[in-house]
Amino acid sequence: MTVMGPSKLPVLLLPHPLILLPTARLTLPISRSLADAILSLLDDSDAVLAAIPLPAPDSPSEITYGTAARIARLVRPRNQSSPTQPYLLSLHGVERIRFPSPIQIDQLDILPVHNVVYSSSDGIPSRDTVEAFKHAALVLLDRLAKDSLQPQRKDDWLRVAAIVEDISEQRAAWMADVLVAAVSSQYPDRLAFLAATDVEDRLRRATELFVKQSSIQEVSKKIASAVDESFSRQQKEYFLRQQLAAIQRELHSLQSSPASVGPGFGTGGATSELDDDDQADADDLADLRRKIEALTVNSEERKVGVREWRRLKRIPQGSVENGVIRSYLEWLTSMPWPSNSTTTPIDVLKDPSFLTRARAQLDADHYGLDQIKRRLMEYLAVVRLRAIADTAQTQAQGDTPSTDASLGVTPTPPKKSKGVKGPILLFVGPPGTGKTSLGQSIAKALGRPFQRISLGGVRDEAEIRGHRRTYVASGPGSIVQALRKAGRNDPVILLDEVDKVGHSNFHGDPAAALLEVLDPEQNHSFNDHYINVPVDLSQVLFICTSNTLDTISAPLLDRCEVVELSGYTYDEKLHIAKRFLLPKQINANGLSDSQLTLTDDALLHVATMYTREAGVRSLERAIGAVVRFKAVEWAEWFDKENDAAGGEGNAKRNENGNEKQDGNTNVNGVGNEWRATVEPHELEKILGIPRWDGEERDREEKRGVVYGLVVTGMGEGGILPVESTALPGTGRLKLTGSLGDVIKESGEIALSWVKTHAFELGITAGRGVDPLKVPDVIDVHLHLPAGAQKKDGPSAGIAMICAFVSLLSGACVPKDIAMTGEITLRGRVTPVGGIRMKVLGAHRAQIRKVILPWANRKDVEHDVALEVRREMQFFFVRTIDEALEAAFGRGALGWRKETVLLESRL
Repeated sequence: MTVMGPSKLPVLLLPHPLILLPTARLTLPISRSLADAILSLLDDSDAVLAAIPLPAPDSPSEITYGTAARIARLVRPRNQSSPTQPYLLSLHGVERIRFPSPIQIDQLDILPVHNVVYSSSDGIPSRDTVEAFKHAALVLLDRLAKDSLQPQRKDDWLRVAAIVEDISEQRAAWMADVLVAAVSSQYPDRLAFLAATDVEDRLRRATELFVKQSSIQEVSKKIASAVDESFSRQQKEYFLRQQLAAIQRELHSLQSSPASVGPGFGTGGATSELDDDDQADADDLADLRRKIEALTVNSEERKVGVREWRRLKRIPQGSVENGVIRSYLEWLTSMPWPSNSTTTPIDVLKDPSFLTRARAQLDADHYGLDQIKRRLMEYLAVVRLRAIADTAQTQAQGDTPSTDASLGVTPTPPKKSKGVKGPILLFVGPPGTGKTSLGQSIAKALGRPFQRISLGGVRDEAEIRGHRRTYVASGPGSIVQALRKAGRNDPVILLDEVDKVGHSNFHGDPAAALLEVLDPEQNHSFNDHYINVPVDLSQVLFICTSNTLDTISAPLLDRCEVVELSGYTYDEKLHIAKRFLLPKQINANGLSDSQLTLTDDALLHVATMYTREAGVRSLERAIGAVVRFKAVEWAEWFDKENDAAGGEGNAKRNENGNEKQDGNTNVNGVGNEWRATVEPHELEKILGIPRWDGEERDREEKRGVVYGLVVTGMGEGGILPVESTALPGTGRLKLTGSLGDVIKESGEIALSWVKTHAFELGITAGRGVDPLKVPDVIDVHLHLPAGAQKKDGPSAGIAMICAFVSLLSGACVPKDIAMTGEITLRGRVTPVGGIRMKVLGAHRAQIRKVILPWANRKDVEHDVALEVRREMQFFFVRTIDEALEAAFGRGALGWRKETVLLESRL
């Protein structure tokens, strides 16, 4: 039935996403101004308006269709004086309408009047369309009735289904409006249904909507039933996970049957290893069982694995304890036990060239470090000889006939050799001296896997020993994790920064946990709290690195074989830069060897004037800066040559990446030609002003100033000026420079010795005269720069005495002399530590003469390289008198020899 009305209607804009369909009712809040406009329409008995939906924000704002609606009710708010309470308007949809031309309405609180055209509904749809509509509607109504939880609601759906069965073809379009308005559907579907003015098109759209809604209801019901069936008392907490799994299974079934969906859906049945496959889980369990069965019979790890496997089979699969046991078994079976671990083949060890190849590998990776290489070659030689001896013993036992069988005694099988215990080396040295990279080179030379464990900042004992299985998210310690990653029981494990391990706290003491790991007599049965099975670490080669020995506990230090890496000489740095650093930087910056060359003088200039350190990290950064500078110049020159040659360029790369120069180009040329060689005079333009040039100029002979030798907190050696000055006062000594108690005592001892021997040194005119009070009363101020760095230790005694003697006598110590040594009140010079670091620091600072205690003579001959000793002059002194003579020179001080006066009584 078509309800005709006026050709002009006031237009009401419905807020998004409200839609009013014919035969439906809709209640919405409106403002007071809009309510006043609607009240004027109620005077007419047939108050009809056009209700049109507001388009979505991302769709065009033009409107061409809507619904003619009769005003059913307008409810005033209870408190009419309140502006916030809205009116409630109820509308009843009557008929579809459309506008002759698109309209635009920007305000919601007005009722503009527009011309409308009523849609014709007199057409009769075809029988096939009506039957398809009835079938889809009945299926949907049956599904809604089955899913309804309320009996009244279920009866309502069944009554509607009975009406649909008896509906005539003329009333089918009306029933479609009723059902679409009653069934919840998406906004785009309802909007498209409202725009369908033709009866045939309307029924087809309703049929598609009902089929879609039926599929949604069916899948939702199937997912809900699948979740309900899997419920149990232990699995209630996994409710959401079960829903997600059911949804994924439905999606997988759709993807595996592409014929059931339209084009563009599904993946044609493609599977992924991430799919939840029960077969994959069964395969994992079977593999876990095979690994347990492969363990050595009657071994501790096999007994524990069998016991945990039986527990795993008794516990339900969805239990939390099931996952905990399974994770433990995975860790237990993945460990390199003796039954499943591989070692270095005996053929490799018996090869005569084994030691030669290992030495060549060490020499190829590191220059120098002869002491460390010698110790490693000793270990490799022992490993090789032990393997050969064990092989010969096994063959001898196999060739010798056994007489035990004739006596009725079961022969004893030969014992399996446990191999050579790996040494525990501790590399101590400043940063950048190659401690960490040396560990990788050792593993490569041995043919073993390499694992690095960083101990810097570790403050929990469980990081070493692991957490006990009673804790949530527990796991093994770093030692067991490294063994699992290595896959062998004899890897090379580097314990990096062992001096920076956290101290004892409420988490335990990590340094104490390392005692068992690094003890050769105990680590054959290391106990990890998580694995809880003895682990053999005796075949592991442990290498520890440290910058200092001061923060390492004495028991831990006693278990390690200390090897010092004090630093590199300039000659060693030059070789390292040529062999390793420069080729590495050239390759990293996209150049070739033919495009850049640094002369030996340039490399030495960089090492001496820009990077004065024990290691080579700053040297590598400086070389990298030079290479990058030349890379920019090469890129600019290459582009310029290409532009000048019409895009072809004079420099062309051959197949190996090198440049072919034409006849007009010289690599070492000038002007527009490319210069590949870097000379020392070009470095200031590239790296700036030398960092150490100022210090060399400031170091001069001055009264009261001498230079001592020190070792910094990072293990680097250097020189430290000891400055003294005299000022009016009361005869006191003032010490500054963030000095510790020991170095302050050295200053007081030095001044006491100078006061005692002031007459012999020619400072005072008579014995017993205080040089600080005669002829003038003065104070002596001793300062050790820089003031922000803390200093302590007894090795500055000689330097302080020389500074006081220079200040009070006026004699100066040459600027190329540095000294170190502890003093006593008796005038003896006692030995000090860190001689190698101090000598190398003096060598870097261009010191040519060094004064050392006589007892440290063996340290210089054993630890200092020969090329350094050739370039420096060493004075080994036993007494302070010898030290003063070596510092000031023979005859520079006016010594007064003691004379014995005899009085005659004849």
